[in-house]
Amino acid sequence: MKNSVYEEQSETTLRQQSGSKTGSTQGGGNQEEMMKKVEAAGRPGPAHKALEALVGDWKAEVKCWMDPNGSPEVTPGTAKASWKFNGRFLQEEFHGQMMGKPFSGQTLIGFDNTKQSFNSVWLSDTQTSMFVSEGKGDSGNKVITLEGKSSCAATGRTDVPMKTVLRIASPDKHVLEMFDGSKGNAKVMEITYTRSK
Repeated sequence: MKNSVYEEQSETTLRQQSGSKTGSTQGGGNQEEMMKKVEAAGRPGPAHKALEALVGDWKAEVKCWMDPNGSPEVTPGTAKASWKFNGRFLQEEFHGQMMGKPFSGQTLIGFDNTKQSFNSVWLSDTQTSMFVSEGKGDSGNKVITLEGKSSCAATGRTDVPMKTVLRIASPDKHVLEMFDGSKGNAKVMEITYTRSK
């Protein structure tokens, strides 16, 4: 019995590559060996475990800089993070304020075992673009740095290089910083999360 559509599709692809159910594939392995690799790559591992510290309900303090040399706008927020797909991806629901109006956003973050990199997507009810980023973990995955390109509706700019740095300070606190690569990596946002329960 197949565990997922992905697994069924993988077996079909392997049969097509090998020309038979048991023949050799272009990679030199047989179907059973390749399926073992697919299953191993699909299992959550130590990098996923590092994200466990983000699970829960959070109070957030959001600082946004329009001018890197000026004072930030400071607003409150709340977040709830939980596992999706049996520990493979962490989903965060965020509620805050932007320019005096309420907004909601969602982040999905995971670790790609094949590429050995963290990846994330952010979307919200104030935009039609998605911010997709990818990067590595340091200090035992207590610091995760992701890079991607964003669009700015206010200025009309597209493909703006952005960097986010997630720092897990403790089980009860983490900080997310965002930097604009087109402005010399000037900090444009900082969110401090404190566990609420």
